Parts: sequence; structure tokens; C-alpha cells
Amino acid sequence: MIDRITVNKILDAANIVDVVSDFVTLKRAGANLKGLCPFHDDRTPSFMVSPARNYCKCFACGEGGSPVGFIMKHEQLSYPDALRYLAKKYGIKIEEKELTPDEIQSRGDRDSMFILNEWAREWFKDQLWNTPDGRAIGLAYFRGRGFRDDILEKFQVGFCPNSREHSLSADALKAGYQERYLVNNQDEMEPRLSIGTGLSLKREDGKLRDRFWGRVIWPIYTASGRVAGFGGRVLDAATKGVAIKYQNSPESIIYSKRKELFGLFQARQAIRKADLCYLVEGYTDVMAMHQQGVENVVASSGTALTPEQIHLIHRITSNITVIFDGDEAGIHASERGIDMLLAEGMNVKLLLLPDGDDPDSFARKHTATEYQQYLQENQMDFITYKASHTGDAQKDDPDVQERLIHNVAESIAVIPDEIKRTIYIRHAAQQLKMPERLITNAVNAQRGNLRAERQKELEREQRGTQPSSTPHGENTTAPAQEHKTSPRASVEGVIGPEATIAQMIIRHGEKVMCYIEDENGQEVPLSVAEYISYSLQDDNIHLQSTICQKLLKEAVENAHAPNFHAEQYFINHPDEAIRSIALLLGPESVELSKLYEVPSKSDQDPQEDGESIHLDEVIPSLIASYKLGIVQKELKNIIEQMKDPAIKADLEKVQKLKEDFRQKTLLVKELAKACGDRVVLK
Repeated sequence: MIDRITVNKILDAANIVDVVSDFVTLKRAGANLKGLCPFHDDRTPSFMVSPARNYCKCFACGEGGSPVGFIMKHEQLSYPDALRYLAKKYGIKIEEKELTPDEIQSRGDRDSMFILNEWAREWFKDQLWNTPDGRAIGLAYFRGRGFRDDILEKFQVGFCPNSREHSLSADALKAGYQERYLVNNQDEMEPRLSIGTGLSLKREDGKLRDRFWGRVIWPIYTASGRVAGFGGRVLDAATKGVAIKYQNSPESIIYSKRKELFGLFQARQAIRKADLCYLVEGYTDVMAMHQQGVENVVASSGTALTPEQIHLIHRITSNITVIFDGDEAGIHASERGIDMLLAEGMNVKLLLLPDGDDPDSFARKHTATEYQQYLQENQMDFITYKASHTGDAQKDDPDVQERLIHNVAESIAVIPDEIKRTIYIRHAAQQLKMPERLITNAVNAQRGNLRAERQKELEREQRGTQPSSTPHGENTTAPAQEHKTSPRASVEGVIGPEATIAQMIIRHGEKVMCYIEDENGQEVPLSVAEYISYSLQDDNIHLQSTICQKLLKEAVENAHAPNFHAEQYFINHPDEAIRSIALLLGPESVELSKLYEVPSKSDQDPQEDGESIHLDEVIPSLIASYKLGIVQKELKNIIEQMKDPAIKADLEKVQKLKEDFRQKTLLVKELAKACGDRVVLK
């Protein structure tokens, strides 16, 4: 449990720009900053960060929040763990006792798996550095490939021995970790929802066996530095007869190979600083480049490049240089990823190493200066790359030229930005020595094919069938976004006509609305939240929505607490439903009704200026109109009851209903008078 004082320290220290910048590259946009949304496939920056309000919001998908809310969503953490994350980031000490095995087991599945992976990382490291087999086999492998100790420490590499007597599985059970988190309990319908790290395999006799036995180990981190999984390699002397040289953790709720990039955690700041990311294939390629002083590099970990991996990079930079091995397989691998990168709006360069070399082996042959110079001097755009790999003897072959033009046109066609497409068409015409009109026609024809494919995809989806593949090119989700529900509509779908009251509580709950005399004849301030609460109680009317009830209750309880600010309080609330409502009704996401707008006397944001809306006019009218709607419904209900034959026969009930009707009719007249022309709720 984190005490309230420490929570407040964390919330005060957490700066939304600092927090979001760890994951998204932001650019200035007036008083705010913007970038690509990390929560959906965003190709044009729609994610806004407000330093003044200390929160963020995507105006395409609606996600966002305060620093703690952002971390909860992005890292899929609980509220307390998001606070711990921010406390660590800002160096705020949290006094907490060490978790017992029972407490570890009681944590949620995701948290338990992350905790186990962090323990396993330390276990693997200890085996590498502090055991005879680890030093003689694992450490010898890394040093044999020329890696310095500081690089091994930087990437936290380890070793898993081939020993039944001393295993990770046995030590983990002794340390109190549950077997269900050691093995991988795969869901046949959806493997990626599987529970368990897969560090252990369960044999037929029920005993556990280490998955990575006899392998050197690389931890695979999330962008924020949590251990999501591991990669292991059988050592050279043991590869004979082994079908799988490299092995990764299985798919689970915390790890998916297609959604992770090896080295991203270590490279994030360097990528942002250089505004460029190098993409390679393997773990040792990344380590070798770091050792050569090139830190802005990540690896796809041997898997084919995926859209999810591209999105991770694109949030930090739009510039990518793909480095693949200089053999034929490397060339084909580079070609497969070009169109995917271009379709995501990336600026793509290609770099092929001399035949037979990969980034690791090439690093061992050159100094850091030579290595960096080669990278700078040998990058080429995709058109130059494709043209240069058409053999000189074939360049005059009409069939080869035709294939090359279509190949280049297919790549240009997927680029979403029209200006960039036009520039590349001109460049292609110069490189291929062809009329620009010819290239333009080929690109337009290919774009027509892409549109036809997208139309077929939509038709298949409407028929309820799954598409076989997703064509590259412009964002296919755009038509759906045109019909997205507005934030106001989504709020009213949850809390109904009380949305405007909730908005007032969130925006102005702590503000002084008026002064009243207490029992001692002293003037005391009455907050907006208190006025709403007392006004409803006077007529024995209650808010219908549970969320609104909670908003009002907590705003009243905290109204006079030191430094209480309703908006920040609710945006940082532990309850996800309240955080979401507070974000949707925040001052920069949903504007006040035109009914309440008055000219501001200052140059400030109207909602920053406490005098820009007259709370002493708006709140009474708002509450009166809300109560009017409630009482009118009650009158209709009385009329319906009086039509019931059973009630008509009961003179006592009829008399009571008539008196109730008379009193509510008088109340309606009073409320209607109070509302005047400003009735806004029905």
C-alpha cells in the first residue's frame, strides 16, 4: 500500500511530456505537443499532449489520460504499479516491505509473469558470471565473438545450464513462484492470451524441465524496460542435430514476438537523438553495433518485419535504415520489408553489407570509425537500391526493364502522402531513364489495384468472412472513423443526461460558487460540488448514475482539502471508469455548451479564466433544469398510476397521489421559472 502523501508526491512530480516522450516523439503544436498515437495505427499525428493540463489525448481513438493513466494503459499496469513505475522514474522512494511468496502469488497474472521474468533474468545472469559452466561455456561464447564485458552487462545476457540437478525451474519453485506462471498454459483458440512465461516445460511424468537449457540467453524488454520474454541460442558446439538454433519465449499475455523489437529499450533515446533507426536481424547484430558506438539500432529478432514493430519505431522517428546480410537471403529479406515501411509513411533507406557479412561479423573486421563511415556512405533509397540490383547485362532487356518499372511503381503506390509519391515518381524517372508520365501511369494503375483489393476486403468483412491479407497502402480504417461516436455521445451513453452535471463537477467542483452563513453567523465558502449536493438534497432528488454519485460524493468530501483540484483529482483517480469520464469531459476534449459561453475579458483560454463562465448563474440553472426533468417524469408516472383500476379503487392511495401530484406541480412551476430560457436537459 502506498500512502497518500507519497502518491501526491508522485502525481506532483510526474510530467506528462516527460512520460509520453519516453514512448512517442512529440513536436510542438501551439501551446501543446503532438505525435503518433501509441494506442492505435496512427499515420498522421493525432495524439495531443497538454503541458498546461498535464494530460494527453488522442483525438482519433479517444485514449489518453494523466501521466499515471497513460502508463497504466501503455504498459498495462495496475494503478499502484503505475505509481511505482513513475516513482522509480522520478527517484521518489516508496517504503514497502518485500513481497512474500504468498503476496507474489496473489498479484495479477500479468504482474506475476513480469516479476517472474525479472527474477529469471537475474538467475540467468548469475549462472553466466558465477558458475563454472556459465563462465567456461556461456561467457566463453560471448567473448569468443569479441564482446566486451560492458556490452554483456548492458544487455543483461545470461546462461541456462544443461543440468537436471541445478535448474531454473527448481529454484523458481523454491523461491515461491507458482508452476502456472513457469509453464505456458496455451489457449487453443487464442495462443496470445496464454498464461505463463514458458520458462519451463512440463514433462509427461509431471516434472518441469527448463525451456532454455544449454543456451545463452538474451532478455527481451518492453519499451519501458520490463522483461517480456527471452531469446536463447544453442552454442556452436551443441548445434549438431539441433533443429532450432534460436528459441524464444512462447506467445502469452505479456509477450508476442511480432510486437517486440530487441534492443528498443536500450536504443530509444539514441533513436530520438539521431532521428534515425537502424533495423537489423539478430541479437548479436545489435550488440555489435552498440560496441561500435552505434546505439540507435533494433532487431526484428529473426522474424519477418511486422506492422506492430514498424509502429513501435514510427512513434519515435520517421527515418529508418534497414541493414541486412549481404547474401541472397538478406537481399530478399530487405525487399519484403520495403513496401510495409513505405506504407506506414516511413522514410526508408537500404544498406547491404559486403557478401557474406552481417552487422556482427562486419563489426569484427572494422574499427568503430570505419564502421560508422560505412553506414553513412552506403545508404541508398529504395529506387536506387532496386535499380542497382538489376545486373548490367540485363539492363537493356525489355522484359527486365518492364519488371523493374512495375516493381518500383508497386513500392511508390503504397506511400500514403501524395507529395512524397510525386517526388519519388520524379526520382524514379531519372534513375530508370524513363519518361515521368510512364512511371506516373504505372503508379496510378497500381493504386487502382490497391483500391479494388480494399473494396473486396470491405465486402468480405460485411459478409462476416475474415480477409486473407491486408494490402499495403493508405489507411483502410479511415471510412470507419468518419462515423465514430463523439466523446459527448459516448459519455451520455454511460451517464445519460447527467453528463453536463458531471462535467461541472470535474471542471469546477472545488471552485467557490458563493458564500453562506454558518450556525455562528460567519460567512463560509460553498463550493460548486457542495451547492449541487445540497440543492439536490433539498428536493430529495438523487443522481441516477453511480459514476456521477461517486464524482459528487468525493468532490464534496475533498472540496476544502488543501491543494484539491477536482479535474486533476479525477483524471488521476484509481477507478478506471472515473478516469475515463474525467478525460472525456476535460476542458480540452469536450467544449461547454454554447449556452454557457460568454466573452472572455482576457487573452487566456476561456476555460482558464475563472470569470469566463458565471458559475453562480450556470450551476443553479443547470441543476434546476435537471430537477425539472426528474419531477416531470415523476408527474407522468403519477398520471399512469392513477389510470390503474386497482389504484382507483383505493381512495387512500388516490388521495395520496393527488397530493403528491399537487406538490410536484408547484415544484415544476418553481423550477421552470428558475430555468427561464436556459433549460438544457430533457
